[in-house]
Amino acid sequence: MIAARTQPATGLSRVAAATIVAGVMGVSALVGRRNAPDKSHPGIRGWYRRLDKPSFTPPDAAFGAVWPALEASLAVGGYRLLRAPASTSRNLGVGLWLLNTGMIGGWTELFFRKRALGASTAASAMMMGTGAGYVVAASRVDRPAGLLGVPFVAWLGFATLLAEQVWQRNPDRGAAAA
Repeated sequence: MIAARTQPATGLSRVAAATIVAGVMGVSALVGRRNAPDKSHPGIRGWYRRLDKPSFTPPDAAFGAVWPALEASLAVGGYRLLRAPASTSRNLGVGLWLLNTGMIGGWTELFFRKRALGASTAASAMMMGTGAGYVVAASRVDRPAGLLGVPFVAWLGFATLLAEQVWQRNPDRGAAAA
């Protein structure tokens, strides 16, 4: 008779989960920071300021307030998933969490550094889909972890609309004009 494989009763330790979350979120933040349209990146800042943006574009300070809150929610959700008992569902949630946190930094690279307005719009739409997948998958394992991802998905809906409008209004300011 073959012994049944059992899943561990708990997920990662607090220290291991916190270390992974800090590392993943830290790398995403560093990539985002590398591409920020602020005074330390005058070329990016000048290009961003010259874009024709729709009237519903939030002020720059709003982005600085929203993203840390969204990333903190994702960090807590990721931590909760990593602490959950190992299972196929948990692993799917963690995989989607990793994908989405990686795509945050990737989006800034596409939009601000490469000035690929169409590609960044498509990436934002894809993030909305993978973010919704994360919410569903995480909720099956840990309902609070899933709920913590809802504001991220909502913001991505808005961000996709905003990115699409910027792309449409600035056909000559994309990567070819960089």
